[in-house]
Amino acid sequence: MNLILKRHFSQCLTPSVSCSSPTKQPRILELCKSGCLTDAIRILNSTLSSEIFAKPNLYASLLQTCTKVLSFTHGLQFHAHVVKSGLETDRYVGNSLLSLYFKLGHDMRETRTVFDGMFVKDAISWTSMMSGYVRGKEHVKALEVFVEMVSFGLEPNAFTLSAGVKACSEIGDVRLGRCFHCLVITRGFEWNHVISSTLAYMYGMNQEPVDARRVFDEMPEPDVFCWTAVLSAYSKNDLYEEALGLFYVGNKGKGLVPDESTFGTVLTACGNLRRVKRGKEIHGKLITTGISSNVVVESSLLDMYGKCGSVREARQVFNGMSKKNTVSWSALLGGYCQNGEHEKVIEMFREMEEKDLYCFGTVLKACAGLAAVRLGKEVHGQYVRRGCCDNVIVESALVDLYGKSGCVDSAARVYSMMAIRNMITRNAMLSVLAQNGRGEEAVSFFNDMIKKGVKPDYISFIAVLTACSHTGLVEEGRNYFAMMTESYGIKPGTEHYSCMIDLLGRAGLFEEAESMLERAECRDDASLWGVLLGPCAANSDALAIAERIAKRMMELEPKYHMSYVLLSNMYKSIGRHVDALKIRRLMVRRGVTKTIGQSWIDAH
Repeated sequence: MNLILKRHFSQCLTPSVSCSSPTKQPRILELCKSGCLTDAIRILNSTLSSEIFAKPNLYASLLQTCTKVLSFTHGLQFHAHVVKSGLETDRYVGNSLLSLYFKLGHDMRETRTVFDGMFVKDAISWTSMMSGYVRGKEHVKALEVFVEMVSFGLEPNAFTLSAGVKACSEIGDVRLGRCFHCLVITRGFEWNHVISSTLAYMYGMNQEPVDARRVFDEMPEPDVFCWTAVLSAYSKNDLYEEALGLFYVGNKGKGLVPDESTFGTVLTACGNLRRVKRGKEIHGKLITTGISSNVVVESSLLDMYGKCGSVREARQVFNGMSKKNTVSWSALLGGYCQNGEHEKVIEMFREMEEKDLYCFGTVLKACAGLAAVRLGKEVHGQYVRRGCCDNVIVESALVDLYGKSGCVDSAARVYSMMAIRNMITRNAMLSVLAQNGRGEEAVSFFNDMIKKGVKPDYISFIAVLTACSHTGLVEEGRNYFAMMTESYGIKPGTEHYSCMIDLLGRAGLFEEAESMLERAECRDDASLWGVLLGPCAANSDALAIAERIAKRMMELEPKYHMSYVLLSNMYKSIGRHVDALKIRRLMVRRGVTKTIGQSWIDAH
């Protein structure tokens, strides 16, 4: 349909005021303001060129309306008309054209061509160009445009600085972000709500939550966006207590009204802290504010209840949702998986019509929890048939599944084909090797990881110490245990001590193991003494140590049956039958019963 008549392209657009139809142009502008592009074009087509006055304003408004209603095709037609009529020299029209291209165009090179062809470039033009590059994830180019703008002597406005801070945030350059923060202060924009929110987001994304909070505290009247940005900064850095505290400071202390994003962030904090009571209070607030039916908020509620172990409440929220999306399904699947209801995860996965990649990751975790490798292979097949690849969450879950099912070669094959690997992936592969009798390969894998500059974390050291324990690498284990604190500042936890005690116990170094455990902060954990008790009780030269450990375990955890059983069996083995009988009678008096062991695996 020819929406722009030929006469508008053929006549010279010199300013002229029409006396015949003075109401047409205001009517067109009114329709543009209302977003009625088609009606505006229809009136334009019935208007003579001579009847149009203030043409730059009219066509700038039409271009802005094309951007507003996402009609790039009409925008291109108006662009052609603007060029033909010479209106591109107008600054207002040029900026409107630039906005059209960077918001609706598919190639930033076209936007750059429009920008380079502009006769007059003001701060709005340069800011639009920066915003376009930020939106297109070309953050370095956005910063280059900023440098170019400043070199021409132009003063950046609030939106320019906001775009620059956003670019720094995305490339992870917090030092440059601080430089922009200084510019914000020197230009007097430190109380600007848009910039303050962007600064808080930048600091949060780059592990600087204290600075994000400072931005909020220095605002005389912070808004909900800055508040939410700081809450997100705390959540992203696992500071959930601080997030909850700030929520109540903002809500009760400053009178800020939370929106959907605010509620979603604080529900995440409640879920990770397992604060179901607090989560229910916020659920009540959602109902009273009337936004509980928002699909994003409901998905956050599902996630919170799932993490708190309240699967029944999560299911009630899910059943009450008027609209469900893949995020909702994924949140409920995650809740069931986290609470060990793996069969339910698989059942729901089969019910789903539309599956996203997060769902694949969750169901693979459920398969790993059931050691159901056959079903896991089916899910792997679905993942491949969908043409999916390079999803680090799903492929890490596949490595974990195959490893827990004993399919080490399959896990290694998936790992070797991964284009993207993160710490979770590497730890999964390291654990696969450590737990499946390939301790030396695990140690080699760990050493290679360090050589490549990958910084091991808490889980990495558990895996490599497990490998040392299963392979009998005592000296290597000692070195890694010392390295963890001295080189990486990681405080040893119960799991690390368990691995070391097991390693030393297997090597017959009972006194060293006992001494290490006595010095540990977790020395009152009965399970750690139980790790040492087994090898001591089996060694005739360590009966005194075994007796001492067993009695200590009985004090720490009177209901744990293994300390009684091992001590009784040890007494029997050396002919102290009276003492063995005393221990058995003590078990009966204390009501201690043996736990029946169970295990299963899916055949494949």
